[in-house]
Amino acid sequence: MMRALIPVLGLSAMLGACAAVVPTQPAPGLPQTVPSVDLSRYTGTWYEIARLPTRFQDSSDARCEGVTATYTAREDGRIDVVNRCRNALANNAVKEASAVATPQDGSGNARLRVSFFWPFHGDYWVIGLDPEYRWAVVGTPDRDMLWILSRTPRMELPDYTRALEIARSQGFPVDRVQGTPP
Repeated sequence: MMRALIPVLGLSAMLGACAAVVPTQPAPGLPQTVPSVDLSRYTGTWYEIARLPTRFQDSSDARCEGVTATYTAREDGRIDVVNRCRNALANNAVKEASAVATPQDGSGNARLRVSFFWPFHGDYWVIGLDPEYRWAVVGTPDRDMLWILSRTPRMELPDYTRALEIARSQGFPVDRVQGTPP
């Protein structure tokens, strides 16, 4: 996933902020994932709403905007991943990266090992997930990377606030989170 703007946030759906699949007892060491992810509901396109800055999205030659991550189920149980963005530092040229994600045994599909090129991989953990799969919070075990994703290019303020709260409770440095321009 591409690390998958403070968006124009609506103020409706305040009650939606209270409902989300979240870990109940974060461990002092590693972040806790949600209990399970239904991959058939998780596949499809996600819009990146915010992220912790990363070297491949935020550098002297790249500033990714309009970021999407599209997940497609494979027959072998793995997931094809295509990340896209417009590079604002290169006349909005489209950057694209393809990967294969493998759900990790015993994780309820909440831990994905993503490989953009063999033999290298990254561990991406779903640490927050709306019950209706409208938004997700994905991070790495070392807490260096974090993405807030939505099924739509904009996210309601209560949902965004809830997503940040989940990340904060898991020890992510949310003071460094930056919005992703659409």
